Amino acid sequence: MTGSIRERRSILSGSTFEEQIGYARAVVDGDWVHVSGTTGYDYAAMTISDDVVEQAEQCLRNIGAALAEAGCTFADVVRVRYLLPDRADFEPCWPVLCRCFGEVRPAATMMVCGLADERMRIEIEVYARRPGG
Repeated sequence: MTGSIRERRSILSGSTFEEQIGYARAVVDGDWVHVSGTTGYDYAAMTISDDVVEQAEQCLRNIGAALAEAGCTFADVVRVRYLLPDRADFEPCWPVLCRCFGEVRPAATMMVCGLADERMRIEIEVYARRPGG
């Protein structure tokens, strides 16, 4: 890449987990934005709802904020991964997820797995390509 500098920067959400674990909410790497697995924590209050749909909504607010800081929107998302401890929790989230991704139609995967905290019922990870990239 002669004569060009590829941008790489971290986007922090203010979550205490970023400092404790050593990661960023998102990383901008050139045209690509990699958003870490994001849970339903309200990082301002460091609280999390018991309701999976409310958690999904908060996940998407957290992801939307990271995308905006990177110069993207949900329309720029090309890949999404949904991680849930209980597969029965996925379908109730579909209307919320469809509001963000229904017209975008990114490649998607849902996986059943344990999450870092028993209160977490959904975690969402996305990859986006910045406009013009």
